[in-house]
Amino acid sequence: MLDKTGIAKRIAREIRDGMYINLGIGIPTLVANFIPPQIDVVLQSENGLLGIGPFPTEGEIDPDLINAGKQTITMMPGSALFSSAESFGMIRGGHVDLTILGAMEVSERGDIANWKVPGKMVKGMGGAMDLVASAKHIIVAMQHCSRDGASKLLPDCTLPLTGLRCVKKVVTDMAVLDILPHGGFKLLERAPGISVEQIKNATSGKLIIEGEIPEMELE
Repeated sequence: MLDKTGIAKRIAREIRDGMYINLGIGIPTLVANFIPPQIDVVLQSENGLLGIGPFPTEGEIDPDLINAGKQTITMMPGSALFSSAESFGMIRGGHVDLTILGAMEVSERGDIANWKVPGKMVKGMGGAMDLVASAKHIIVAMQHCSRDGASKLLPDCTLPLTGLRCVKKVVTDMAVLDILPHGGFKLLERAPGISVEQIKNATSGKLIIEGEIPEMELE
C-alpha cells in the first residue's frame, strides 16, 4: 500500500495549470512538494497566505512563515500575506478551484467527516466547513481503513459531518476512486501490488468496478 508520500504524489497528478488550491492539514500539505515545475498554480492557506511554495530546507526555515497546520513553509515570488478574514472571503467567495483535505470517513454519496470524534478533545472546526461548502472541486487524501481494519469508505458516515455531497474524488493508500453523482465509489486505479479483491474487501460503501483497473502511475 502507498505511504503518505505516495498518496500526495498521486494527488499531485490531478492538479492543472492555473488553479488556485487550498491544501488541508496532514497528507494534503505534502502535495506542494510534488507539483510539476511546468505547472503554474497558486496555493492558498486559510491563515492568510497566497503563493505557498514547497516545504523549506533547513537553511530556509523562517518560524514566522507557517501554514494552517503550523508547519513552516516557503513563499513563491509574488506571494501575499493578509488577514484571516480576507482569506475566508476568498474561500467563501468561491475563488478556490481545488481543495485537498484529509478525512476520517467518506460516504458513497460524497459526504465527509473530518473534524471530530465524539468524546475526544479537538482544537476546533478550522476552515474545513467553509472549504467544502465553497470550493469548486474537492479531493480527499486518506487511509482506506482504520488501524483496526475497518473501512473508512462507507454507505453513511458515522462521525459528525463536515459537509454533504461535496467530495468528488478519493485517493487512499489502496486506490483512486471517483464518487458518482448518483452515489457509489467508482474504482479508477489501484495502488501498486494491490488487487481489486483487496479493495473490494476494504470498502464498505457501494463499489463500482468496470473493466480492467490499472495500477497508479506515481512518476
